Amino acid sequence: MSNAFILNFTPTGMIPTKELTPNVPISVSEIIEDVKCANEIGITMVHLHARDPITGVPTYKKEIYSKIIKGIRAFAPELVICVSLSGRDFSELLQRGDPLFLENDLKPDMGSLTLSSLNFNKTESINSPDIINNLAKLMQDKGIVPELEAFDIGMINYAKYLEKKGLIQAPFYFNLLLGNISCAQANLLHAGMMLNDLPKDALWSLAGIGNAQLKMNSISLAIGGGVRVGIEDNIWFDNARTKLASNSDLLKRVHTLANANGRALMTPREFRIKMNLNSGNGSYGRHNLKNN
Repeated sequence: MSNAFILNFTPTGMIPTKELTPNVPISVSEIIEDVKCANEIGITMVHLHARDPITGVPTYKKEIYSKIIKGIRAFAPELVICVSLSGRDFSELLQRGDPLFLENDLKPDMGSLTLSSLNFNKTESINSPDIINNLAKLMQDKGIVPELEAFDIGMINYAKYLEKKGLIQAPFYFNLLLGNISCAQANLLHAGMMLNDLPKDALWSLAGIGNAQLKMNSISLAIGGGVRVGIEDNIWFDNARTKLASNSDLLKRVHTLANANGRALMTPREFRIKMNLNSGNGSYGRHNLKNN
């Protein structure tokens, strides 16, 4: 990868609640405000999860995503926006794919695509081959680029299978998530094996689950990769769990680490060019996705 690093901001997720940490943004206005602060600090892209405005639980509804995206694009029309299509709480294709039907100024650039089923310590994420293939096809039809999420090396192999089937097209962006209890662990061996198996010229970021977040962010910045960071992956600022993190604190620490490693932020415009995304400012996703 280049000297410029991808910073993929994950402000909310599906698990953090106000009871666990008051710092997690839940409402539409809170999420927009956290992304605004993040944009001022410096990010390449944002990975969004929407929450129900009354209950605060995760929701797939495009009506909520549309309000978040509209608010973000009012101040950051070039920022790359990815919507979550997670299988933790929702199993039906039309539920998970609902945000992909947003259009024009509300169209997301990317949608998350977890490449297999997996267990977390208390919950599961069900991603059957049919669901994965159909979400990939829906994104292809809508001109929305998959954010490829791999928790172990087998998931990278499944991405190659999707490419052979013509369901995804290069250039690719991978989130490599390490430290989950049932998947690749947060160490150099597991990270190296996953990186070695990526398709040629794929862009990538390392993420660490829980206490592994800082470790994997630090390793990635040192070896030339990108970073996924935010309260979604870890509500704590320190491994001793004495201080709850804010998203701003997590982002500022990444920039401090990047500066120490001589790394500069990849701007949304630079990422759009590398990923063959449209330019933003009213033009989102990727045109002619089937032919790229």
